[in-house]
Amino acid sequence: MRKTKFQNDYYYHIYNRGVDKRDIFMDEKDYFRFLRSMREFNCLEPIGSLFLQDSRDSHPVACEPLGGLNDLVEFIAYCLNPNHYHFILKQKKENGISKLMHKLTMGYAQFFNNKYNRSGALFQGKFKSVHMNTDSYLLWLSGYVNGNSEIHKISKAEEWPWSSYRDYLGLRNGTLCNNKIILNQFENTQEYKELVNIIIKESDQRKDDIKKYLLE
Repeated sequence: MRKTKFQNDYYYHIYNRGVDKRDIFMDEKDYFRFLRSMREFNCLEPIGSLFLQDSRDSHPVACEPLGGLNDLVEFIAYCLNPNHYHFILKQKKENGISKLMHKLTMGYAQFFNNKYNRSGALFQGKFKSVHMNTDSYLLWLSGYVNGNSEIHKISKAEEWPWSSYRDYLGLRNGTLCNNKIILNQFENTQEYKELVNIIIKESDQRKDDIKKYLLE
């Protein structure tokens, strides 16, 4: 039974990886599909009523307005790495996080298994969750999530297209995440970038402290 009891208007770190540490994104279209699913499954409608294309001409985080009355959650930050993902979510509807994650992981696993002619579980059990109960914790986690590709030595964080960091830096006009809750606590974007750089540099030194977030 899940230890975290999700409550509306609270912030949570949600993360998981592929079963047996396998890659869950094999090419660009897989990332696009997952991002599109994050947006389109974030609603009250059941999964069967939603139609998803494999790809779109525009980046899926920048193609539609932010927010909606029927949104289950509010995305604050995210990072998709080859074999795992991280989200920061604010729940908006009762059981919103659980409903979103059920639709998202079930829908994507079905797509992935069909595409790659495989069967069985794609993700390693139930997704992990941590309640962020202080502003400083939320700020730190946002930097950890946005800098995650660099922390795992996959790519420079500001160059990785599959996270929200480029939107935080103003390098892309994505609308999937509401980054104002974070950026409004800084004088400017450069201040936030400096925080993220510190978190990236400290992550190697603080592996014992952040062990529960490390998904290789």
